[in-house]
Amino acid sequence: MRFGTVPLAEAGGLISAHTVRRADITLRKGAVIGPEEATGLARTGLSEIVVAALEPGDVGEDEAAARLAGCLRGSNLRVESPFTGRCNLFAERPGVLTLDPTRIEAVNAVDEAVTVATLPRFRPVIEGEMIATVKIIPYAVPGAVLARACAAAGADALAVATYRRRRVGVVSTRLPSLKEATIDKTLRVLAERVAPTGAAIVAEARIPHTDDAVAAAVTDLIDRAGADLVVVFGASAIADRRDVIPAGIEAAGGHVAHLGMPVDPGNLLLVGARGDVPVVGAPGCARSPKENGFDWILHRLLADLAVTRADIVALGVGGLLMEIVSRPQPRAGGAVTGDARDPATDD
Repeated sequence: MRFGTVPLAEAGGLISAHTVRRADITLRKGAVIGPEEATGLARTGLSEIVVAALEPGDVGEDEAAARLAGCLRGSNLRVESPFTGRCNLFAERPGVLTLDPTRIEAVNAVDEAVTVATLPRFRPVIEGEMIATVKIIPYAVPGAVLARACAAAGADALAVATYRRRRVGVVSTRLPSLKEATIDKTLRVLAERVAPTGAAIVAEARIPHTDDAVAAAVTDLIDRAGADLVVVFGASAIADRRDVIPAGIEAAGGHVAHLGMPVDPGNLLLVGARGDVPVVGAPGCARSPKENGFDWILHRLLADLAVTRADIVALGVGGLLMEIVSRPQPRAGGAVTGDARDPATDD
C-alpha cells in the first residue's frame, strides 16, 4: 500500500487517509475519493490531499479483518460485519472462553498491521458478549501478510465451551462452632453462583465432620441424586491431604487430583473426582459471593473442561485477588490478635 500526499487532481479512486472538512464538504477518513468530492474540494482551494492507494496483492482493511476473524472463529461464536478495519467476535451461548495464547501471540507477531485482542483465557462469558476483536491498523495489508496471520491462527483458535454439568450436589460438614444459618447462606450463595450457567443444586447433605460421613454423602449424591458435580464445604478448612474431606473422597472410591492453589482468596481448594464426576473441596472464601479462586475452577468444571494440576499451578500470575474484608485472617496478619481464625471461612 502506498501512503502519502498527492495532487487533488490525481486522488480520484484513492482512499482519504484523514477526515477533510472544507466549507460544506466532509470527506471521511477511509472513504474512497469520488469525482464529485475531488471537484468540490478543488473549488475550496485545496490542491493536495493525503491518501492511501492499494497495490496489487493488497487486501482492504475490512476484508482482511473479516477473513482473519473467520479463521479464528470456533464453536459457539459469531462474527459481525467488519467496519473501519475492525471485526468483532461474540459468544452465541453462555460458557467459558477457550483459546491457545501462543496462537494469538503468533498472529500478533506476524506484522504490526495485524492485531487481535481477546478476553482472558477461561473467562466465563454470557450470550452476546464480545470475546475478541480483530483490527487491521492500515487501510490494507499485503495478501502475503494476511495469509501468514491466518496460518498462525489455524482453525478454531477461539471457542466457547458451553456449560454441560447442570446437577450440583452439596455436602456440608458440621461442627459445634458452625451455625446452621451459615450453611443456609452458603447454599444460597452457591445457588446464585451457578444459576447463570443453567446449573442448580439438586440435593444437599448436612453431616458430621468425619471421613465416613463425607464418603457416604458423596456416594449418595452421585449414585442416588444423580449429581454430576459435587461441592464439599467443610466445617473446618482442609489442612492436609490426610484431613477429613480428602480422606472421605478417597473412601468413597474417588481420588484427589490437587490440594491448594496459588490464588488468594482460594488457597485451600481441593480438586478431585469420583469416577467421571468432579468433586471440589471448597475453600472457606467460597461462602462469600465475592469473586475468589473457587469461581475460576467451578466454571471450568461446569463447562466440562478438565482441570489438571498443571492448570492450577499456572494460576499464580494474576492470582492475587481483592481481599475479602470479612475474612477473619486477612493477608495483613497483624490485623488479627490471638487465635481468631474461623476454619470454616479460612482461605
